[in-house]
Amino acid sequence: MNTHTIDTSTPVISADAYDTAAFHADADSIAVVTNTTAPDAVALPAPDAPTAELLAAGQEAGRRAVPAPLAETALVARPLLRRVGLPVPDGPLSYAIAPELTIRYARPAASPVGSAGCLGDDDTLLVTGTLRRVPWARTATAVTVLAAAPSGPVLFTLAPDRAVLTPGGNLAEEPRDDLHLAALEIPASQVRRISPELFDEARLRAALARAALIAGAAERCVELTVAHTTARTQFGRPLSRFQAVKQEEARLIEEAALVRAAVQAAATPPWTPAGWPPTSPSPPPRPRHPPRPPRSPASPTNSTAP
Repeated sequence: MNTHTIDTSTPVISADAYDTAAFHADADSIAVVTNTTAPDAVALPAPDAPTAELLAAGQEAGRRAVPAPLAETALVARPLLRRVGLPVPDGPLSYAIAPELTIRYARPAASPVGSAGCLGDDDTLLVTGTLRRVPWARTATAVTVLAAAPSGPVLFTLAPDRAVLTPGGNLAEEPRDDLHLAALEIPASQVRRISPELFDEARLRAALARAALIAGAAERCVELTVAHTTARTQFGRPLSRFQAVKQEEARLIEEAALVRAAVQAAATPPWTPAGWPPTSPSPPPRPRHPPRPPRSPASPTNSTAP
């Protein structure tokens, strides 16, 4: 995987001024930033990399404030596409979970029941609606969309340039764009029917990707805080020598470690090799009590009348 590097003097590129062409310099590359807070590039892991490596890349992207959809690509879009057997496009990817889209089949099948378009001769779709706040949509080569078709949940890929894009951003000035679709035809080759469980998994993967970025950012916050309290002096001694500062610094380190541990635990598969659901461990055997001693025979009673 090649790396395209953007040099900038600020840690975050404004969403409105983002250079989208930089992402397309090479079909097999992803843009990263190098500056005072992100001195090194973060490589995009291979699609078949283990979960631990994908998670580490997402955390490192959060730590370096990488202005690219690295976590969205590695932890959400690529794994979902691989799960359903769709080709994984090169370059940065994004995702959208949009059950509110209006979907009907482009080639309706004759049916005595239901409205036109509720059944299709194939899975070619006509999609209408808005994908709201899609992460990094303006820079993505493709968006993985999960929606509800008349036959049930579906997953399909969409090139952002086929939609009308309304730029937007979050508080960190990262792109969060709206994609407007008007009876857009999605070929059957780009559509897969999925189970409701995969729909739920997509939501969990999206949450995991965001949590990984937060864990990395928290780690960087600890590094900057420790560096500041060590270098800054007050009353002739470093801030880190003051008891009150030490206590707050320790709390920060503890919270950052808890976040990282929570992310690692969330990424640990809860299933066993035999599959889902996990087999409950058999309860421990009840302790066997020693046999009771035999009861002594009762004393004979004298039934003779006096």
